[in-house]
Parts: sequence; C-alpha cells; structure tokens
Amino acid sequence: MRSDGRDADEVRLLPWTGEEGKPCYLITDGTGRVSRHADTVEETLLAMAADLLGHAADLLADRRTTPEQLRFLLARMREALAGVCRVAESRGGRAATRSTRPTPGGR
Repeated sequence: MRSDGRDADEVRLLPWTGEEGKPCYLITDGTGRVSRHADTVEETLLAMAADLLGHAADLLADRRTTPEQLRFLLARMREALAGVCRVAESRGGRAATRSTRPTPGGR
C-alpha cells in the first residue's frame, strides 16, 4: 500500500480491445505511459460522442435529412455509445475498487 492509502497496483480495463474483441487490462498504479495513453483515449472517446450529439441534433432538425444519412448517424452513435459504455465500465470499476478499500486510520 502507498502512503496515500491506495494499493500500489490496480487492474484497469482499457478503452480498447485486443484480438477477437477481447478486453484488455492493465495492472498499474495509474501513472505509467500506457495508463496516461488510456486516459487520453477515454477523453477522446467522450469528446467524439459529445460532438456526435451536436451533429445528431442538426440532422434531426433538418427536414431534408435522408434515411441513408440517419442510418449512417445511427451507426456512428452506436459506436460512440459503445465507447462511452466502455469508459463508464472502466471508471466505475476503478471507483468501486477505491471505495471498498479501507481508509487510513480505519475511517
């Protein structure tokens, strides 16, 4: 355990998959290069999803939008939602792990 009460290493679900779509995990203290890269990828996924929401609002407001455009939008939104869900799962798992650890001094 480190001086801040956290375990030195924790298992982190990464925001990308490996071969055959299998999940990738990292054993980390949260400060390494791969961990920082994963943070950047997570932020990018969330920003892209937010941008896509704005684009969706524009397309839905335009009466000239074609069914093909809506189908394309829906496919991209499915991809974005999958990324957001993966980020949420990763962050939720890390938050749950931290909240179940005893605090220094037993409080």
